[in-house]
Amino acid sequence: MCGIIGLLVRDPAQRQTLGSLIVPMFACMAERGPDSAGLGVFGEPLGEGLRRYSLFAPGERPDWPQLASQLEAQTGSSGRITVQDNHAELASPVSPARLREFLGTFRPRVELLGIGRQLDVFKDTGDPAEIARRYDFGHLEGSHCVGHTRMATESAVSPAHAHPFTAGEDFCLVHNGSLSNPYMLRRKLEAEGLHFETDNDSEAACRLIEWHLRRGASDVRQALEAAVEEMDGFYTLLVADGRQLTLVRDAFACKPAVVAETDAYVAISSEFRSLAHLPGISQANIFEPLPEVIYSWNV
Repeated sequence: MCGIIGLLVRDPAQRQTLGSLIVPMFACMAERGPDSAGLGVFGEPLGEGLRRYSLFAPGERPDWPQLASQLEAQTGSSGRITVQDNHAELASPVSPARLREFLGTFRPRVELLGIGRQLDVFKDTGDPAEIARRYDFGHLEGSHCVGHTRMATESAVSPAHAHPFTAGEDFCLVHNGSLSNPYMLRRKLEAEGLHFETDNDSEAACRLIEWHLRRGASDVRQALEAAVEEMDGFYTLLVADGRQLTLVRDAFACKPAVVAETDAYVAISSEFRSLAHLPGISQANIFEPLPEVIYSWNV
């Protein structure tokens, strides 16, 4: 099973409510995915030349200010670090390649979960409601987000195997379902020089879509059109970048999805019950996405 959720707040004046709206959606999907969970949130873009780096400490919690100080000493790039439990957001001009090199030498181990001017990523194992409390999701602000609660069926239970999966910058994906050809896709992409971090089938979908973006797709919608021709299996995919949310289901629509639209928001979930608390839901346009139809909503 697994649960996916997404929310896009259309009114900029209401974006401070994103977290309070998403937490009940997230907790409600815990029954579909009790093993691990995650959230990708798009906030206000950082200043020119700065990136948001989402960092996670899988074991011993590091001295986060010391990490920032050592990074500056080794790279000459200063950074502002914001900490929530064993997650930290680093705002820095350092390049992704240089940061990865630095993290490879830093102890205790720190993992890089996401990169972008807008995107912050949280992932952990355990009960989704507890994860939401630990990382204070209720106070998150932003324009849109995607979330996932995982019931592991084909790979390990770990923060790295949890969703959202990311590739490139300001791009992430959540997936409910199972691909039947992930290793074929992986061999193709590795031959193109792409590096995989897990054996999760969802990572293959994520990197395939981002690969099409790099090869010239004008946006996620066009990249998905190409990727759907190559993916085989059952899936509901919800993709987010800095500009939009994009949704597609496989040809048989085996995995559930429901969308609720109002003038104030677009909300997406695996089940309607996680949307029932939303303001104005009784007047929303509610529908089940059709198979192999790509839906997108701009910020």
